[in-house]
Amino acid sequence: MTHPHAPSRRQAGHCPSAPAVPTVGSSGAAFREARDFLLRHRTDYATAVRDFRWPELEHFNWALDHFDHLAQTHSGPALWRLDAEGREERYSFAELALASNRTANFLRAQGVRRGERILVMLGNEVALWETLLGAFKLGAVVVPATTLLSDADLQDRVQRGRIAHLVVGSAHTERCASLDPGLTRICVGAPVAGWQPYAPAACASDFLPDGPTRATDPLLLYFTSGTTSRPKLVLHSHSSYPVGHLSTLYWIGLQPGDVHLNISSPGWAKHAWSCVFAPWNAGACVFIHDVPRFKPQALLEVLARYPVTSLCAPPTVWRMLIQEDLAAYRDRLDLRELVGAGEPLNPEIIDSLQAAWGLTLRDGFGQSETTALVGNTPGQPLKPGSMGRPLPGCHVELLDADGRPGDDGEVALSLQPRPAGLMLGYEDSPEKTAEVMRDGHYRTGDTAVRDAEGYITFVGRADDVFKSSDYRISPFELESALIEHPAVMEVAVVPSPDPLRLNVPKAFVILAAGHSPSATLAQELLGFARSCLSPYKRVRRLQFVSELPKTLSGKIRRIELRLGEVQRRAADTPDLHDYAEEDFVFQPAPATTATAQESLS
Repeated sequence: MTHPHAPSRRQAGHCPSAPAVPTVGSSGAAFREARDFLLRHRTDYATAVRDFRWPELEHFNWALDHFDHLAQTHSGPALWRLDAEGREERYSFAELALASNRTANFLRAQGVRRGERILVMLGNEVALWETLLGAFKLGAVVVPATTLLSDADLQDRVQRGRIAHLVVGSAHTERCASLDPGLTRICVGAPVAGWQPYAPAACASDFLPDGPTRATDPLLLYFTSGTTSRPKLVLHSHSSYPVGHLSTLYWIGLQPGDVHLNISSPGWAKHAWSCVFAPWNAGACVFIHDVPRFKPQALLEVLARYPVTSLCAPPTVWRMLIQEDLAAYRDRLDLRELVGAGEPLNPEIIDSLQAAWGLTLRDGFGQSETTALVGNTPGQPLKPGSMGRPLPGCHVELLDADGRPGDDGEVALSLQPRPAGLMLGYEDSPEKTAEVMRDGHYRTGDTAVRDAEGYITFVGRADDVFKSSDYRISPFELESALIEHPAVMEVAVVPSPDPLRLNVPKAFVILAAGHSPSATLAQELLGFARSCLSPYKRVRRLQFVSELPKTLSGKIRRIELRLGEVQRRAADTPDLHDYAEEDFVFQPAPATTATAQESLS
């Protein structure tokens, strides 16, 4: 199809000269050789897994050794930004290389030095990518921060992250007023008293690093969105995220010249996954639809008007999209790849996309601590409910409680050899680092099962799985069953204290449009769960809610629901829309010979 918007150079401020790029040594070549191998075998999973090897790099600066090479070899767009009013900005790789050189020189002029920490709190604006690339070139350590942070969150990041410099959007500078006055303060946007304006345009477009960058030098420091505890400090190197995201490139199925749209907010690891490293590793364009609030209809119109070839979004977005008339857009799309990340995908979402667009929505698995580890890759059979198979370079094992590998247990990554896409460690806790990296494995804290063909199915967070009548219950399995009901928009399952069974599963349900809370609907949903779940797994309590507590990155905070449920049960103060099986009359299950444990089901 023909689109009214073809890729082009940005419409204003074009710099005609190519950037001065240092001679790219063996590190850049070795990186591209590994990348090109994966591109050649993008649909040949067996060969990719068997023969891929991570490049062995002593020195490597991704922004200098790879991105600046793209600036000389790729003429297409690198960054394509569309705002809510329909205004566009398009930058080639050469233009961004020049702009990031200026930014590196600008940061250096403000006193930023190699190894120092810069907290970057910007939206999806061009200055974000200029700052990231410029800081990488300089050798500074970037601490990404979402604009949703509270004052207390900022204080925590500055203190525990040992921040020396701030790069913040003008609209958010007031929230930094109580921070250490000795911090370098750079504001992007309208001038702010006491802040240095972000003004790299006057700086030289040639950048000379002050020395070589070791591949093990720190690059990024992430504060993870802990679902059960305060954020941990995840430290990544110039190798672990840039090189490690070759696995993410392979999972998504990106190719040079693609246009990739990722629904994610700056400040979180997934933004770096799919808005920086994976697409630019491939030589693809990062497409940004920068809007203050997500609206599924607006996204669909963008996909129809622009040549987006791949789309990555969290399950919440996919759940909203399948409420729309997707089939009406089928012939207007250039999409080739659909992927989901953040939390596991329910089969209903995958089936809906397949029916409407004829495209397979592919799941994947990774963490802030890692790059993509497991995924359903292009051209491979998909198994409902499975998050796929280990990705090239990722030797994944499932460990039982005694640390023995098998087909059921904690997802773990072999450290022999150590994969590129793994963090250096938790900077604030050597003890926690030692705990998760022991006995030759990195332990993810997630549990899964594996079938005879190597497909891995997510069970749950080790700290989300609970026992009921001595049975282990995975919230995700129960949520996947309930989400199949057309009245359910979103659901989270947690244990609810019970004097007989210790705990029983309780579902917190957000209803889809057109449905209202009622005892009749509660009975219908509990009955629906009974019909598709084993007796010991069935949901016994249900509460209708208007929202679910989530981390800033969008993950459900089941720990908050669990604690609230414990308090409600202790105080015997049920919610207005709180229902239980015993409130209704259900047909008894067929009589069977049961064990004492099963009789509690």
